[in-house]
Amino acid sequence: MPEDFVPDYARVADDIRRKILSGDLPGGTRLPTKLQLMRDYTVGAHAIDTAMLLLRTEGLVIGHQGRGRWVAEGKAERRGGTAGENPPA
Repeated sequence: MPEDFVPDYARVADDIRRKILSGDLPGGTRLPTKLQLMRDYTVGAHAIDTAMLLLRTEGLVIGHQGRGRWVAEGKAERRGGTAGENPPA
């Protein structure tokens, strides 16, 4: 495997993380569906699931089964926090 190889899930997570931390995806923004992310990044469902799990663990993304995923509030200013916060009403 080449030294510069980046797994699909890491590439997706890195891009979304960059957008969150730069403010391109502000807190409270609803993320695209899994299907749309799969199309946008040309990756499979497993890569999206793994990327979202990583971002959720970092406290950058929150989500609920069947309701979608959002950028966590205030995460662009400070990393960390509590994963599993409620999405905006």
